[in-house]
Amino acid sequence: MDAEAVRAWCSLTLEALGREREEIDAINVYPVADGDTGTNLYLTAESAAQAVEAVFAAHETGRSAPSLADVMHAMAHGALIGARGNSGTILAQLLRGMAERIGAGGHLPGALRRAAEMAREAVAHPVEGTILTVAAAAADAAEAAPTDALHAAYAGARAALDDTPRQLAVLDRAGVVDAGGRGLIAVLGALVEAVCGEAPAPPGHSSARPALRARAAEPCDDGGPAFEVIYLLEAGDEAVARLRTRLDGLGDSLVVVGGDGLWNVHVHVDDAGAAVEAGVEAGRPYRIRITHFGAEAAEAAGAAEQAEARRERVQRAVVAVVPGDGLVDLCGQAGATTVPLRPGEPPASGELVDAIRRAHAREVVLLPNEASLRHTAAAAAEQARAEGVRVALIPTRSAVQGIAALAVHEPGRRFDEDVVAMSAAAGATRYAELAVAERQSWTSAGVCQAGDVLGLIDGDVAVIGKDLTDTALTVLDRMLSSGGELVTLVLGDDVPLSLAARLEAHVREGYLAVDTLTYEGGGRGTPLLIGVE
Repeated sequence: MDAEAVRAWCSLTLEALGREREEIDAINVYPVADGDTGTNLYLTAESAAQAVEAVFAAHETGRSAPSLADVMHAMAHGALIGARGNSGTILAQLLRGMAERIGAGGHLPGALRRAAEMAREAVAHPVEGTILTVAAAAADAAEAAPTDALHAAYAGARAALDDTPRQLAVLDRAGVVDAGGRGLIAVLGALVEAVCGEAPAPPGHSSARPALRARAAEPCDDGGPAFEVIYLLEAGDEAVARLRTRLDGLGDSLVVVGGDGLWNVHVHVDDAGAAVEAGVEAGRPYRIRITHFGAEAAEAAGAAEQAEARRERVQRAVVAVVPGDGLVDLCGQAGATTVPLRPGEPPASGELVDAIRRAHAREVVLLPNEASLRHTAAAAAEQARAEGVRVALIPTRSAVQGIAALAVHEPGRRFDEDVVAMSAAAGATRYAELAVAERQSWTSAGVCQAGDVLGLIDGDVAVIGKDLTDTALTVLDRMLSSGGELVTLVLGDDVPLSLAARLEAHVREGYLAVDTLTYEGGGRGTPLLIGVE
């Protein structure tokens, strides 16, 4: 087991959960039959994989490779901050337990045991016949066969999964195995393939009767709580202990995972406000997600799905990730289906896949408009292709490149010709952005201090200044020094129009035959985006 093996494990886990997501969703009947366990596990694993890739990217410019401990910690932390649903939250804690032992040089049996123990401790009222049972069985089998622990763990987990209907009555009535446990099998199978180079045989699909699928994928009114509440929480251990007690009295399916001041809280309650208020009293909750389990929501979703199915597919569509309401409106008017880019919370591949589905087209051009979304967009494109959609991914790294691509988009052209034209327009657009430094750090342009204005050209810091306007003028001059015909300015939400007026005047006075376009509402994360074509 080394850093590269963990990286491969993440990638193979995403592939496995991507293939089996719908199968796992279909057998999801416990603790709530909301048909999303497979999707939640996939999104959790995706967040873990993104964190691992970030560690490797940080070492690309250096001479040393990341350590096993660094990569395992990143995997666990990524899963923690991106955990979705009951099973995703438990998976995050399982990975945390494994990271604790493997990162410290421990062997697999001990790591699996620690993972199973930590996951069980995180659940307020553990139930047998769930992912917890499967995790414990994997640890038991690994400890019993230390010379072949990995294969033994996988085999033990599979046997435990098959036994879950005999342990949990709701599974037996539905004729299925536990969905969370089924997802853990996919994760362990990916680990076997990453370490041993050979994929184990997956569980058979007999674990879900075909007649069950439509019923299992819909929420049911079984008298349980009405809401699922999930949030990240910054708080100390004592405050979290009090929070557990309070949330346990408010609802059920309580899982609190994490440590070292950062926690992921998951609970099912009738009073969602009280659950969030409890988090506020304990510390600082954020990334709050509240999901309604009610019948009205299910009926509305069913009606929407039926309407979508009846609607005839268009031939071609564009899906674009965009920051800010102004660009959402602009790209929407140009015919694109948009996905918002929120500061500090990039969209997951599942959100991009949902947008591709909403576009309801046979052919889709995907514009991620952000360099860090390259892997996420590629995963979404692969999943959409598996669903029968022809997808072309244009690796745009900024919203201004996406605007340039949209400007030449012609649905009436042949697909390949349209993609080539859009790719050429995006590639011919140099991009820059202005940002404010949050802390002192070393950049490619020298040392910056907190509060300095940074001018980034094509992703690298090129200018460090004190004033937004002066820095923008310097960046613009550097970009136009190599030529250009059109300057595109995208102002952040809190940036005055006077900045655009000053830049437009500068272009008119100093660069003949260069036009300028200005758009407002580029979001709160970046004061100014600049594109030069």
